[in-house]
Amino acid sequence: MTVLSYIVLAVAAIPGIYYLLALYSSARFWSQERTPPDSDYTPPISCLKPIRGLDVEAYENYASFCRQDYPEYEILFCVDADDPALPVLEKLIRDFPERRIRLLFGSGRSAINDKIARLVRLVNEAEYDLLVITDGDVRVRPDYLRAVAAPFRDPKVGGATCVYVSTKETTLVQELQSIGMISDFWAGIFVAWQLDGVKFTFGQSIITTRKNIAAFGGYEAIENRPADDLRVGRLIAELGYEVKLLPYVIQTVADFASLSELFYKRVRWMTVMRLMRPWGHFGLIFTLGLPWALVAIATHPSMEVALGYLGGYALLRVAVTWLIGTWGMKQTGLWKTMPLIPVWDAMAFIMWLISFGRKSIRWRGVEYFIREGILVPVAPKAGS
Repeated sequence: MTVLSYIVLAVAAIPGIYYLLALYSSARFWSQERTPPDSDYTPPISCLKPIRGLDVEAYENYASFCRQDYPEYEILFCVDADDPALPVLEKLIRDFPERRIRLLFGSGRSAINDKIARLVRLVNEAEYDLLVITDGDVRVRPDYLRAVAAPFRDPKVGGATCVYVSTKETTLVQELQSIGMISDFWAGIFVAWQLDGVKFTFGQSIITTRKNIAAFGGYEAIENRPADDLRVGRLIAELGYEVKLLPYVIQTVADFASLSELFYKRVRWMTVMRLMRPWGHFGLIFTLGLPWALVAIATHPSMEVALGYLGGYALLRVAVTWLIGTWGMKQTGLWKTMPLIPVWDAMAFIMWLISFGRKSIRWRGVEYFIREGILVPVAPKAGS
């Protein structure tokens, strides 16, 4: 082999090192104590839910928050008066008269991201300082509030977020999304947790205080910015607080209806990440084992290279997926979807490539540039 061939084979082995790091990071993360040590710490909580549209299995999602084993909390929904979710919310109030549930109609604000506009009002209207902010498609166990409140006994903790997984998959597309999240997304998150700590939160479950939100300027400061959920965690960390990624698994209801919808949303997310963190996004190329294994085989087509690179790729990807999904998240029946891992990895590589050709993102029917971290309409509104 030539010197160039050896260099290519060496570079092609880098994803294997990343997968080993993902195994180590995931094992460390899931080895943490999962039972809240301070479950008797129960400050009053305001649960905030900005609602737009009717999510799949919405009633069960909302009802799971009404079944909490927690002494004092309220649930606030912000919704439009003509929203299709309103009858479900009214039924919820009738079915759980013992719970303090309040409906707020409209945000009273104009913003590109109306979810964040609703959160501005929800934070202002909340009665308690400790806030639990969740999306409408989230479902939780009865011990959820105790688990997420426990870290805040430590005054150094300013924010927390949870690991999440799908409730169930009913289509091949949903299975593909789920295996991609477990094998790819969470692997990267646990590596980030290991190397750089937690400087992010996920919209599925953000726990912080009204005081901390006010300290970074409130949700008003980010209502025209992309990736608002990730940004909240970063802003809290910049205040000098610790942000916790909790080894507590919540559920989200899988709702991707088609492969094109999944592909489009993933490309949009990757485009946002490229525009916000260009060098970090470029570095993802060294976490993509499948294309590098194929490059290694093309460079030196032999049985030894094929077995070493493709076999090593397959073994490590299965190990990472099993460790995160089966051992960590306690998901059953994961083996049957593991053949989809290379399918997802091929898609992820294609989506990564496409993201470099995108200069804008499409958000709720409107094209936006991202300039200095702010969403700017591609075509200004008439009269503006």
